[in-house]
Amino acid sequence: MAAGLTAVVDYGLCNLDSMARALEECGAATVEKTRDPRIVSRADRVVLPGVGTFGAAMRNLRDWHLLDAICEASANNVPFLGACLGMQLMATIGTEGGARTQGLGLVEGEVVRLVAQSTEERVPHIGWNEVHPKSGSALFADGDETGDFYFVHSFHIRLVDPSAEAARTPYCGGFTSTIEIPGRPIFGTQFHPEKSQKNGFRLLKRFLAV
Repeated sequence: MAAGLTAVVDYGLCNLDSMARALEECGAATVEKTRDPRIVSRADRVVLPGVGTFGAAMRNLRDWHLLDAICEASANNVPFLGACLGMQLMATIGTEGGARTQGLGLVEGEVVRLVAQSTEERVPHIGWNEVHPKSGSALFADGDETGDFYFVHSFHIRLVDPSAEAARTPYCGGFTSTIEIPGRPIFGTQFHPEKSQKNGFRLLKRFLAV
């Protein structure tokens, strides 16, 4: 069991229950769903789940004083995981709705809309799809083969530094589906690990072990 407090950040747009339950099932000692920046500041791990829009999410994080708490925790190398919109919020800039909105800035990159490359591809991208991990990531064991994870999204991060990409998914021309900041315990998944059954739970267990 992972010791300490795992804070699941509630910014008013997402269903937190499935993420909190998954973390508990994967061995998190204490999981707290919270809008309190003081709890985020003292947490041993921070999880930013996600469903919603980039601009509204950043506005709530800022207005509820969660933005500073998250950035301070990540600066202090507190293990951090952003999932779906939570991963997109890690970027420098989001472009949803035609506006350029500043993100958390945990990774340099821009969030842009997926563009279908064939009549067989649909946006939003909803359902199970392959994730191809790169070697050396803390979230994937060396030798892990391609696995299926559950996606619900219309946007993706276009990274400035490709070394932050830990896995990729071959859809809409290919996009970054997992992020790991080199040398830091900061991670993101474009898919929903809490809804990805055994593959997602295995990833959450590895995050909790960091």
